[in-house]
Amino acid sequence: MGLNQTPAANRLHIGIFGKRNSGKSSLINALTGQKTAIVSDTPGTTADPVYKAMELRGIGPCVFIDTAGFDDEGELGRLRVEKTRAALSKTDIALMVFSSADMEMEREWIRMLKAQKTPVLGIINKCDQLTDAEEIKEQIETECSISAVCVSAATGEGIAEVRKLLLSLIPEDYEKKSIAGHLVKAGDIVMLVMPQDSEAPKGRLILPQVQTIRDLLDLGCVSINTTPDTMEAALSALKEPPALIITDSQVFRTVYEKKPEESRLTSFSVLFAAYKGDIQEFVRGAEAIERLSEDSHVLIAEACTHAPLTEDIGRVKIPAMLRKKVGPALQVDVVAGADFPKDLSKYDLIIHCGACMFNRKYVMARIDEAKVQHVPITNYGIAVAYLTGILNKIDY
Repeated sequence: MGLNQTPAANRLHIGIFGKRNSGKSSLINALTGQKTAIVSDTPGTTADPVYKAMELRGIGPCVFIDTAGFDDEGELGRLRVEKTRAALSKTDIALMVFSSADMEMEREWIRMLKAQKTPVLGIINKCDQLTDAEEIKEQIETECSISAVCVSAATGEGIAEVRKLLLSLIPEDYEKKSIAGHLVKAGDIVMLVMPQDSEAPKGRLILPQVQTIRDLLDLGCVSINTTPDTMEAALSALKEPPALIITDSQVFRTVYEKKPEESRLTSFSVLFAAYKGDIQEFVRGAEAIERLSEDSHVLIAEACTHAPLTEDIGRVKIPAMLRKKVGPALQVDVVAGADFPKDLSKYDLIIHCGACMFNRKYVMARIDEAKVQHVPITNYGIAVAYLTGILNKIDY
């Protein structure tokens, strides 16, 4: 990703769904004005969902999700459809592509999208080849209760209207506008205390730190960057204590003990818990830590995949803190990336990372799934604050 690019997790995710050879890929190409997706007359050309970051005129940064046809057949086809189904939870707006008046399968997928509160726009593609396009449009709007547009990716007909309707369908809360804006105001001094250990990429800052710094600049705050070792020197250099101190969750207790009484405290993970998910649900979930025993089973969920590190907070530090509290026999599973169990019933608690690599829709889908299965869910920062006894002393 270039330095000037918006992270994919912060982009509007537009999912394209439909049967094989309905023109999903050609629709993406027409909308973007580029040959973004491979187009072929052979059904099933698109296998796994393809995520393509683009800039769409009038909408801005977005990610198109080009999915396999949900009418795919055979064992391989079944696996492709499962991947398409998994893309539903990441979709902020869905384009459902129709190519005929037979829309039984489309209605079922629209039902699933609506169950996830995802706005859907119907697309009658290849309308230059259809004699009954208007009739199909009326049928879609009547039977599926969604708006529909007649489109020709080949001639460009209807593309401008699709862009206009996409803009009107953007959910108000698809991505919260500010990471720290609820805690600070223009002119505030904010100190960022960032450990530079083995988890910090050499010569770079991790994504939540970079995004938070940019957010503070946009808010008109004065950002002071330091490490736990130089924090005291940084505080001495200031005429007055910072309004807010943001740190890494793993050094919460250390920073709390050094901070001025007047300064509020939070962490990058806690900020992202509110930015990406449901902070109140995470706080409630942390209370389940008190009910854990050595017979309990905890799931650690990471958004990104990486080689385990000796100082890894999710794989090493949080499990160690939990076992110190409840006993060494506590069972802890770790999943990463898109791997998230469908059946969560065996777990007594889920602890999720800050999810800087996921869009908010996907994080909320995981929270909702945990709630449906009555499994408490919390976040790295909230869990660490609870385990160190300072959850009631931090801001979120």
